[in-house]
Formats: sequence, C-alpha cells, structure tokens
Amino acid sequence: MAVASAMDQALESAVVAGKVPGVVALAADTNGIVYEGAYGTREAGTDRAMTLDTVFWIASMTKAITSVAAMQQVEQGKLDLDEPISRVLPELASPQVLDGFEDDGTPRLRPATRPITLRQLLTHTAGFSYDIWSADLLRYTQQTNLPGIIECKNICLTAPLTFDPGERWDYGINIDWAGKAVEAVTGKNLSAYMREHIFQPLGMNDTGFTLGASQRERQSSMHARTGETTFDVIPFEVPQEPEFFMGGGGLYSTGPDYLTFLRMLLGNGTLNGAQILHPDTVAEMGKNQIGDLTVGLLATVQPGSSNDAEFFPGMIKKWGLGYMISTEQAPTGRSAGSLAWAGLANTYFWLDPASGITGLILTQILPFADAAVLDLFGQFESAIYTSRQ
Repeated sequence: MAVASAMDQALESAVVAGKVPGVVALAADTNGIVYEGAYGTREAGTDRAMTLDTVFWIASMTKAITSVAAMQQVEQGKLDLDEPISRVLPELASPQVLDGFEDDGTPRLRPATRPITLRQLLTHTAGFSYDIWSADLLRYTQQTNLPGIIECKNICLTAPLTFDPGERWDYGINIDWAGKAVEAVTGKNLSAYMREHIFQPLGMNDTGFTLGASQRERQSSMHARTGETTFDVIPFEVPQEPEFFMGGGGLYSTGPDYLTFLRMLLGNGTLNGAQILHPDTVAEMGKNQIGDLTVGLLATVQPGSSNDAEFFPGMIKKWGLGYMISTEQAPTGRSAGSLAWAGLANTYFWLDPASGITGLILTQILPFADAAVLDLFGQFESAIYTSRQ
C-alpha cells in the first residue's frame, strides 16, 4: 500500500542520514494494523538490527496504562475521582506547597489550601511537578538531596507541591501517586495488578516494569544526542528491584504490545474479546477534564534530559484522564479531540477516535523533544492520514 512505501522511505531515510540510530513505527485503524516498520540498529555503531519486537523504555507512555488501571478501580467503586485521595493514601492527607526559599536557601513550605483528588492526579492539576521542567523543584531537590523519581524510592514521592491543587496544569509525579492508589485498594503491587488485569488479557507479553532474559536480548540501548548525526551510547535502566513501581514512567514495552493497548482504547475498551474498560469510561477519559486550564510549554531546566517541549504550539491543548487532547485538527491530519502523549526517551503515540486511527513511534534518544524524531513522527502520522484520503 502507498502508506507502507511512503513510511518505509521516511524511516529508512532518517536512519541512512544518521538522524536516528534506529526506529520502530506502527499504526492501526479499527480493522487492524495498517503499518509496521523497523529500521536501523538497536545501538549506534553496532549491527544489532532494530526489529519490531525490540524492547524500549516507554517512560511516560506508562501513564496512560496506569490511568486505565485507576479507572478500572473507579468502575468498581473502589476509587472515586473527586473525593480526597487521602482516604486511600493517608500520606497525602496534609500536602505541603513549596512557597519559596529563605535567604539561606532553606525551602519554605505551607499547607495546601484544599485536598488532592484522583481526578487532579490523573489530569496533572494536583500540584506536583517534575524537576526537569520546574526550576523551583530542582532547587528544592538540590537543597534537600531528594533523589529523582527515576530512582523509584518512596522518599522520591515526598516532594512538595509547587502550587495548590486545582490551580493550574503542570506535569509531574501525579500518576505515580495514582499507581499507589491502585495498589492501596487492590492489595497488589502495580506490576502484578497490571499483568493480571491489563497485560495478560490483551496478550501484551513483552510489557512490564522488570526485564526478563528474553526482553534483555531484544532491548534497545539508550542514546544521548551529541550532534545532528552523532550519539553516545549511555548506561540506563529503571531499577529492577524498586521500592515502588513507577506508574508514571517505569514500563518497558514493544511497539506491537503498545499498539495493542492503543487498539483496545480505539475499540472502546475491548480488543479481541478482552474487555479492559467500559465504553463510557473510555469516552470520559477522552474528554476535557481541566476546564479552562490549558496544557502549556514545558520549559526545560535540565537540557540534558529534555529540550523545551510543546506539541502543536499555538493550539490550545487540554487534558483528559490520562492523556493530552488536541482541540483542533493538527497539521498532520489528526482530528480535533485526538489524544496523545510521549515518553522521555523520544517515544510518541496518538489516538484519534473520530477517524479511528492510532499510531506510535519509538526510539531511545535523550534529550526529550528531539527535533529529528519529532519531524519523523510528523512524517509518519501525515503519511497514515494521506493514505486514507
């Protein structure tokens, strides 16, 4: 089909030009898979071929899966979107807000003006931030020697809020707390819960927080961009014996596995006879949940981890219960009301319920919002929509 040749050419050209070491891309519609391709290598400077079953750290693409797990508990009445989350997470009963610093650099904290809810956690309006994009939180972590969230230590979750719950949208460790809420009401750790209630029913056998021998054999290395066509291979691994499973960014997966998850959402919560969510729940997750608030630019304060990041600058973006919402048709062809998000190592997905299309592109490159990968993602997405005209 035309989309295959157009996309194959785009992927192969990016690899040949040295813009990415390797890439996997897939797309599907309501009838099934419409494109899948893998080009380049799993590790720059080697002949380890990139394949469809290559294992990637999907980072914040974990958030949509954790959000589904939380919404399963809402369906069962074990969690409520709007009651104080402290009912199940007493650690959040008295949240503190970072309110500046004393002259000697000591952080100044004050009590939050209102309680935190699950809806706020799922929409990134609870007050939590990431120190990659928050200068105040970065200063706090440096002053207090608080470990970064990637270390998966419980103390990482004790970071203060940077604003009062409900005041604005800001990206942060909210979904890690949502994962803790799932654990609290199910009595299972997040890894076991997801395996039993999401991964096994959908046949996502290569997705999990910990890597087995088979996954390690197929794992892509992590790369740091050093130039337009140059990369350093860098050591990276999410802790394999964590104090908590990082619902905001701890999963490893493959392109086919994650596409399966997206196809379930495209199918209103069901795929191949496995019902993960009710259709009404899936619809609610795709609606604006933040009112007049908007999703804005993530201005980096740690350029080694992320560039400045914003999807479709100039477009008003909202947030549902797990992902960003485009309010207008995108230049790529994506419909108004489409859903999307990404992972720190330049992994990206979108879900277009109106057109019945979904897709993703996977690399392992830092920093986030890499211009070459975003350009390739745009080419990929545009080719999918062009093929349907």
